[in-house]
Amino acid sequence: MPITQISPVILTLDDAATATAAGVHKATELGVPYTFTVLDGGGNTVLVTRMDGAALASIDTSRAKARTSVYFGAATADLAPAVQSGAPLSSIQTATTLPLAFVAGGVPITDARGVVVGALGAGGGSPAQDHEVAAFAVQALRRR
Repeated sequence: MPITQISPVILTLDDAATATAAGVHKATELGVPYTFTVLDGGGNTVLVTRMDGAALASIDTSRAKARTSVYFGAATADLAPAVQSGAPLSSIQTATTLPLAFVAGGVPITDARGVVVGALGAGGGSPAQDHEVAAFAVQALRRR
């Protein structure tokens, strides 16, 4: 039986695995164990990979970063200023039922036309490292 396509927003398991493998490679270079969560354009889980030794909290934080990135279509590092006290989105974290994370480490995945088809969240290092690793992982999809 063929698989019925429900949405035009497609992120394949192969793409998620390619990005995650690149992230694992980069994390290994840094010497920091990570958890990677890849979500599709609807915020649904495609793949979760937890490296040996990655902090247990990184499972939840990587998912929240990926969710935030896909919901807003932007890297979480770029969204952080918008949620500071007095900023336009300062109360957004209390307006959703699912956790969001406005800290670096979530990067959107786009197709060839620039449409957001998913996001990758990385957790395990410092915010700067998390963004570096997530961005490297997503770039792997453009390098192939």
